[in-house]
Amino acid sequence: MTKLPKVAVVAHAGKTFGGGLLELRHVLEEEGIVDPFWVEVPKSRKAPKQVKRALKDGAELLFVWGGDGTVQRCLDTVAGTKVPVAVVPAGTANLFATNLGIPQDIRKAVAIGLRGERRSLDLGRFNGERFGVMAGAGFDAAMIHDADGGLKDRLGRVAYVWTGSKNLRAKPFKAKISVDGASWYDDKASCILVGNVGRLFAGVEAFEDASPEDGKLELGVVNADGLVDWARTLARTAAGSASSSPFVSTTKARRIKVKLDRKVLYELDGGDREKVRAFDVRVEPSAITVCLPTST
Repeated sequence: MTKLPKVAVVAHAGKTFGGGLLELRHVLEEEGIVDPFWVEVPKSRKAPKQVKRALKDGAELLFVWGGDGTVQRCLDTVAGTKVPVAVVPAGTANLFATNLGIPQDIRKAVAIGLRGERRSLDLGRFNGERFGVMAGAGFDAAMIHDADGGLKDRLGRVAYVWTGSKNLRAKPFKAKISVDGASWYDDKASCILVGNVGRLFAGVEAFEDASPEDGKLELGVVNADGLVDWARTLARTAAGSASSSPFVSTTKARRIKVKLDRKVLYELDGGDREKVRAFDVRVEPSAITVCLPTST
């Protein structure tokens, strides 16, 4: 008989789907996990402290219940420990889980956590904080900032469309970007995106050949200015060819350094942060072990 791992569950109490956390308890019990380390947090930023408690308690497998923000906070904390992370996607977008083929199904997500493949994946690190999906500065961060809170809770993904339309007229900023030690970009920009995976918004493939296992990050800069430019850029992106837009520049990178002519908002995995005028992003290869569906 296979020995069951010591399981910890860190859950965002404000996120739910299916039968909710009660169903998660029942499914774990059916699998023989009857007394896991269990903590529910009211905000994603409260998760790291509880993850550290779980690790100190000897957790051998961490289930994370929540959206991309909660997952990001947990990945940042667990990275480098070799403790596998199993995601139960309960958020609005669930981009990390979606890119990795983890379904929004409690029973299937638990099965993946207990019996799926353990894979070592890369993470990005933005000014010292790790992310699994993306980091962005400019338009996308402003969109996320305006949608966060009550509007997103009421409208879900529609909130991003609404706030995004309001930010399309934002004035571009000047950006100087070096990639792996060499100057790469020196021009105006309205959005800077760094991706660890390909699908970043509503299932759209922003970076066509991205992989969280290649030891590199994807970098994209948009210099669209105004509604017409943005309309053309978004149309190309929706068609799956963002890199072919005249307003988009892309490359791959292990380390990215950015200097701006003014402070702009940035975001990590859909969670807004403070304004910055300069930032450093680098890849951390094979930084985290994640439970994934078994390959066929």
